[in-house]
Amino acid sequence: MSKKHPVIVITGSSGAGTTTVKKALEAIFYRQKLKPVVVEGDSFHRYDREGMQQQVIAANRAGVNFSHFGEAANEFERLEQLFRDYGESGGGQKRYYLHDKEEAQQHAKRLDIELAAGQFTPWEDIEPGTDLLFYEGLHGLVKTANVDLTRYVDLKVGVVPVVNLEWIQKIHRDSAERGYSEDEVVDNILRRMPDYVKYITPQFSETDINLQRVATVDTSNPFIARDIPTLDESFVVIRFRKPDIRNTDFTNLLSMISGAFMSRRNTIVVPGGKMGMAMEIILTPIIRDLISRRHQG
Repeated sequence: MSKKHPVIVITGSSGAGTTTVKKALEAIFYRQKLKPVVVEGDSFHRYDREGMQQQVIAANRAGVNFSHFGEAANEFERLEQLFRDYGESGGGQKRYYLHDKEEAQQHAKRLDIELAAGQFTPWEDIEPGTDLLFYEGLHGLVKTANVDLTRYVDLKVGVVPVVNLEWIQKIHRDSAERGYSEDEVVDNILRRMPDYVKYITPQFSETDINLQRVATVDTSNPFIARDIPTLDESFVVIRFRKPDIRNTDFTNLLSMISGAFMSRRNTIVVPGGKMGMAMEIILTPIIRDLISRRHQG
């Protein structure tokens, strides 16, 4: 951890609501006139799109478990190095994973090199003069025999849906956008499950604040669900590791967020549509405190 160069992590799987929380943080950074280094978790995968496909095929033939969730498919040591370097000096190296043709063209023009969707940009030094590092991805709080990212993070936020909701979103996304059959998607879910249990789930015991989206519609059989529950068809359970985290005022939260209620002394529940608003209210004073300590040296 670092007073001078704080590191903020949002860790969670796709569809969990990480985009909503990311937008809330970006709004806070803008209003507080902060200059963040933004790091995407995808950029620390070990293999590009083509390489990953080859690795999965080889693993399947060998009867070995292999997925994006696991240690073998990711640069955990390099991510830990970034967190450590940034905390110590405000420096470090990052790169970008190019999700689509538009991103590839943007970075190819910026770097004056040829790039294609599914590839990584070269590693680059972080520009000087930033206020904090903001990571959003799958593995921001991973612990293994070789790494412990939690040692270098100042604010840890987890975002996760109940597992049936996560499966519904994956089935719909992979079927509609990637052309997989339902059987293929289910096989993929099962193949990744050991790595999910080993590397993803434990992170949510390390968070300062954890958000879990719970649908208020029937998701008991995710394999036949026709629609993805919307935020308005959900509640978000917000758990604070310590009820007094940086003097969080629960009474104020309840008065400002319509429909919110306390389920435990360290847990507040808000309507899904209020998730972004709740995060801005909760995180603004916490980030102000981090920045204040930074200026105090």
